[in-house]
Amino acid sequence: MSATADVVLSVSAIGKTYAQPVLGDIELSLYRGEVLALTGENGAGKSTLSKIIGGLELPTTGQMRYQGQTYQPGSRAAAERLGVRMVMQELNLLPTLTVAENLFLDNLPSRGGWISRKRLREQARAAMAQVGLDAIDPDTPVGELGIGHQQMVEIARNLIGDCHVLIFDEPTAMLTAREVELLFTQIERLQQRGVAIVYISHRLEELKRIAQRIAVLRDGKLVCVEPMARYSSAELVNLMVGRELAEHIDLGQRQIGAPILKVNGLSRADKVRDVSFEVRSGEIFGISGLIGAGRTELLRLIYGADRADSGAIELGQPLRPVQIDSPVAAVREGIALITEDRKGEGLLLSQSISANIALGNLPAISRAGVLDGNAERELAQRQISAMRIRSSSPDQVVGELSGGNQQKVVIGRWLERDCTVLLFDEPTRGIDVGAKFDIYGLLAELARQGKALVVVSSDLRELMLICDRIAVLSAGHLIDTFEREHWTQDQLLAAAFAGYQKRDALLHEAAPRTTS
Repeated sequence: MSATADVVLSVSAIGKTYAQPVLGDIELSLYRGEVLALTGENGAGKSTLSKIIGGLELPTTGQMRYQGQTYQPGSRAAAERLGVRMVMQELNLLPTLTVAENLFLDNLPSRGGWISRKRLREQARAAMAQVGLDAIDPDTPVGELGIGHQQMVEIARNLIGDCHVLIFDEPTAMLTAREVELLFTQIERLQQRGVAIVYISHRLEELKRIAQRIAVLRDGKLVCVEPMARYSSAELVNLMVGRELAEHIDLGQRQIGAPILKVNGLSRADKVRDVSFEVRSGEIFGISGLIGAGRTELLRLIYGADRADSGAIELGQPLRPVQIDSPVAAVREGIALITEDRKGEGLLLSQSISANIALGNLPAISRAGVLDGNAERELAQRQISAMRIRSSSPDQVVGELSGGNQQKVVIGRWLERDCTVLLFDEPTRGIDVGAKFDIYGLLAELARQGKALVVVSSDLRELMLICDRIAVLSAGHLIDTFEREHWTQDQLLAAAFAGYQKRDALLHEAAPRTTS
């Protein structure tokens, strides 16, 4: 791809400096109808580069050209007006507005100065159908949707109208396999229309499937811009991290003991239905299932963030009944929850790393009720080193960190507390390959300490890599629990669909029949 006429956007000598340089001397061209994979470790500069192209950040050095003209968007809206759009990890949706209103917020259909609700719903249904959201009422407030469905709404919003450059930043992190297929179908259609696509992801199997070229960033520098077919997955990982990574993880010698968490018949409305299981000390217990299966809702019930309609929890050795009616009660009993929504529920983005890590550890760093600043910084520095958090100092604002490093801050906060049961909800979502193995090593160390770990993940291979047992939720029911060495990917996937097939069959039987 060398024809200048095919270049839709080019960046030359682009650099960006915050407290320190995060991008330097980037040279890159985007071609019409091409998917360019952009990958690298967290903090390598992927999101910063994409935000510069998308008008959210101004470069410190360098220049860009778009369709033969100088390109200097002063805002995201300015870039979108020119046909450069971006689907970000941070969802750009208003939770109090409906799906339809979010989709067409900048171009609401009107007649005589009044919004035409009928036309708005019709247009929204057409846009939603492209990404498989046919079953959702367009009048549903976005805040009532799960994160996976919100991601699909964000994607649908960016597929509306004319577009020449479209950037996807980790678009499949919270999507089911079916939703991923729908997204890939849309990407193929966009390519046929001549749209240049930048696809940011750490999922190398996805990149190899849809991308023609790959650009690899490491420490803010481009280390590779080559045809995708030239590299194996192992070679790409080595380029990203600058070192070789094992294909499996050695969890080390562990002593798996007696159960220290037992869940008995937990239920909440139609989200979680009569779920029971137990987790032993030193065990990593995985929970798999499709989006909407009830995985996050189950963890929230155990943690006391939501009230259960029925069921009970037992903790300790020996097991004893406990009353968990709030997160405060959960923490008091030794239960920690690392939430999937790190930005909305896990972090204060405008505050420093040290302040965020201190949040769950105030008694340990206070003297007579007064916060000890030195103790706070020492605590933060300890976790920055232990978690390998890329930052300029403990005083750096968390909102300036990459997604993976933000997740490490959340996890680091809980490591200072002596919690016996740790609930991890999508602990590696949006985290690069190298950082994932760091997290896996951390989970293994916690298990060796005798903790009971419950890990929810949308990445089935991740669960198969690190877990001792995997329970599969489907339509709110726990379908089956599989032991290591006695599961296959096909078995786990079949169980994930089983609850929905049973539910659909029951609905079919209950439906009124007509005679001709």
